[in-house]
Amino acid sequence: MKLLQSLLLCLITFQLSNAQTDTKIYDIINNISSDRIKSDITTLVNFGTRHTLSDTLSETRGIGAARRWIKKEFETISKDCNGCLDVFYQKDLVKKGTNKRITKDVWVVNVVAIQKGTRNPNNYIVMSGDIDSRITDPNNYTDDAPGANDNATGMAGAIEAARVLSKYSFENSIIYVGLSGEEQGLFGGKGLANYAKQKGWNIVGVMNNDMIGNIKGVDGVIDNRTFRIFSEPTPPTETERQRKARRFYGGEVDGISRQLARYIYKTTKTYMPEMNPKMIYRLDRFGRGGHHRPFNDAGFAGIRIMEAHENYTQQHQDIRIENGIEYGDKLKFVNFDYAKKLTAVNAINLASIAAAPSAPKNVGIGGIVQASAKFSWDKVIGAKGYKIYWRDTTSPTWDNYKYVENVTEFTLNGIVLDNYFFGVSAVGENGHESIVSFPSKIIR
Repeated sequence: MKLLQSLLLCLITFQLSNAQTDTKIYDIINNISSDRIKSDITTLVNFGTRHTLSDTLSETRGIGAARRWIKKEFETISKDCNGCLDVFYQKDLVKKGTNKRITKDVWVVNVVAIQKGTRNPNNYIVMSGDIDSRITDPNNYTDDAPGANDNATGMAGAIEAARVLSKYSFENSIIYVGLSGEEQGLFGGKGLANYAKQKGWNIVGVMNNDMIGNIKGVDGVIDNRTFRIFSEPTPPTETERQRKARRFYGGEVDGISRQLARYIYKTTKTYMPEMNPKMIYRLDRFGRGGHHRPFNDAGFAGIRIMEAHENYTQQHQDIRIENGIEYGDKLKFVNFDYAKKLTAVNAINLASIAAAPSAPKNVGIGGIVQASAKFSWDKVIGAKGYKIYWRDTTSPTWDNYKYVENVTEFTLNGIVLDNYFFGVSAVGENGHESIVSFPSKIIR
């Protein structure tokens, strides 16, 4: 009996010491405001159009007025947290004729706000929304294009996340950004991804928010809890050697973006169990694109968070009534409480990743033709321990783990290497853990 009690006590202690729960995360959820989000979306809609090629001189209309207002909002947030945000424009000149949607030379201007980390300031987790909007004709930059859901919701979410998270301090840096030029060819994302490469930033992950405010689909389905996480399976930057290795060792659905998607799924289910995150195993919607893609193209992890049920009568549409159907991306169609929920999803994942150690590097795996699985990894500064995860090869999520401390190699006895996929994460003193690292080399 005493032995059983001792074992139960050890199990309870193990579970408590390794559960990724933090009361501050619940505070973050509660502090996200649907009223502030509604106010910000309303302000963005009231600029009339935010088309990439629209007016930049007016104080009340066009993308110029919109981006100046966004920058001012970030600066106000920074003032309230004693200058904790570095706010600036990042811009690139896109020349006329670059594609059919660039009908004149245009500066594509992103609004960036960086909250620097304390331990790992060169590690960045990014939340993005899009500034620009459009109607039916992608080259019409004069008529009204309110872009309430697409994508004032994502932009307002990034501003609101900055308001709430700026009250806290994190080990890693957070970037809140409004990207421009999305509708003309993902130019804002390309510009910032290139800027990050030039600066040598370690982008841990990009959470692109594009349409997070609609709950009624064109098919009539109403759902205010489900949302989609789009992620590509493997990086487009992988080498031919890496591609060939996957044929023998696996990893077809275990690229860095897919690991980010799994992290968001897990964190959401932990802290917001009422929500229904749905991982979609593709880069984006069928044949379509979003602003996470340029970051993927540059070799960074990036995913798209968006509503589960789209309404195509309210996307890229001229404002009109036709055959009794009201077309146009108007403020009246946005569900602000839903936008609040998805903003909270972003905020808790930003906070969790920003509070965690760096992900383990050089994760090795071995144990071929043995009844055990061997692992090794580089020591992570600030990690209290590590979790060795495994899952069935058909499972979308990491379902099992072994927690270890004070080691950088370990053997799971009784686990046949052939039957599972594996990964390793680092766990900090605060209980937050990194994104899982999939093995990148074979050990003997």
